[in-house]
Amino acid sequence: MSSIRSTTAIIHDSGIAFGTSGARGLVEQFTDEVCAAFTVAFITAMRDSFPVERIALGMDRRPSSPAMAAACTSAAHTLGVEVDDYGVLPTPALALRAMADDVPCIMITGSHIPFDRNGIKFYRPDGEITKADETAILNAEAAMPQLPPPIRCEVSEAANKAYSQRFTAWFPGEPLKGWRVGLYQHSAAGRDLSAHILSELGADVVVLGRSEAFVPVDTEAVSEEDQDQGRAWANQHQLQALFSTDGDGDRPLLGDETGTWQRGDIVGLLCARALGIEALAVPVSCNTAIEACGAFQQVERTRIGSPYVLDSMAKLSERFARVAGFEANGGFLLGSRLESEGRQLAALPTRDALLPALTLMVMAAQRGVSLSRLIADLPARYTASDRLKGFATETSHALLSEWQASPELMQQTLGLQSRISSVNSIDGLRATLENGDIVHLRPSGNAPELRCYSESASQAEASALVKLSLAALNKLN
Repeated sequence: MSSIRSTTAIIHDSGIAFGTSGARGLVEQFTDEVCAAFTVAFITAMRDSFPVERIALGMDRRPSSPAMAAACTSAAHTLGVEVDDYGVLPTPALALRAMADDVPCIMITGSHIPFDRNGIKFYRPDGEITKADETAILNAEAAMPQLPPPIRCEVSEAANKAYSQRFTAWFPGEPLKGWRVGLYQHSAAGRDLSAHILSELGADVVVLGRSEAFVPVDTEAVSEEDQDQGRAWANQHQLQALFSTDGDGDRPLLGDETGTWQRGDIVGLLCARALGIEALAVPVSCNTAIEACGAFQQVERTRIGSPYVLDSMAKLSERFARVAGFEANGGFLLGSRLESEGRQLAALPTRDALLPALTLMVMAAQRGVSLSRLIADLPARYTASDRLKGFATETSHALLSEWQASPELMQQTLGLQSRISSVNSIDGLRATLENGDIVHLRPSGNAPELRCYSESASQAEASALVKLSLAALNKLN
């Protein structure tokens, strides 16, 4: 007779770990048993604080996501928990509906990572789980019940409808009338919903790049192919804007009228300023134009990852009425309810792609200016980023530890032309040079990759700094 295994043992043996946003791993690691174990552990951990009789469930378009969703559903049913299945939809749409219903939720998504990997995101009834919740899930020690065959429930469109109404109510009328917006749909979970919302706001939507195969769009490291394609689309279709998201719709990719994809933290900065945000929480990797523009009473820098941003936002909310956060990938977290001319926008403390992109498009349209004009008004600080794949995490940590102790060695190894004046180790190693340039190196939390972020006085210089650094690092690999 086989012994009953605990959720803790199953999760540990799977090799899956929590990264900056949810549990991530290879598809073959997410067996039915492992998905069920995560579900049982999550519900068990939530029941320490909330009565859990229902959960909400959603997923992205990865080939592996339906099977994972079915395994999670069956596990919930064994615990007597009903499942509201919202099918394929953006993560923020699922979170918005679950928070309105005051229930926890599970999103099956690997976000922007390749299709051979996947992940699970978890939400409390009041928003994203915390790092403490992650620990509680990993240490739940719940006994695994006898599992029935995986099953899916009838899919509801209620979450997508509520998400759409959020924006059509906040941006009344047709503020984008007269604008041609290119929608790079690829395999994004919210591709059809985005087209509907843009059309409702009056835009002439040009559908581009739709794909039934999964496309891993990373809004922090836009490929040269996507950059070239963006410029070609803008020229071909005479667009005022280009819009896309990552796989699960919580990170925006916004292009201006020239087809130039804008950096996510610049989009977040402009959105926060337009919404009248008083205090911001942003990761250390974000552009220093946030402070330099002088628009915010306080800016708190955090480690990279939405749980850290949310923790800082919660503290800021004790002193400020209008609080938000965003990440370098552009995902915008609204920590306060906003009111304007009798309209209300509920807080949504999880990454969202549509709010920042729509805010900028509507603002530009109402002012009668181009998107590039909005961006040109900011302090001249430009960022770039890329990653070195196949770079062992152990090697990354060893290098950064050595360079933190000896910044001169980092300067010499990377071939930096200016001396390093200071380093910040809040997350990875962020070096500020005497000429004002910044080089920030950070090992990935869920893959053998080393990310490089840079900042300089021009886009060309920032991009060159990333290429120089990664080329030097590649020789050490």
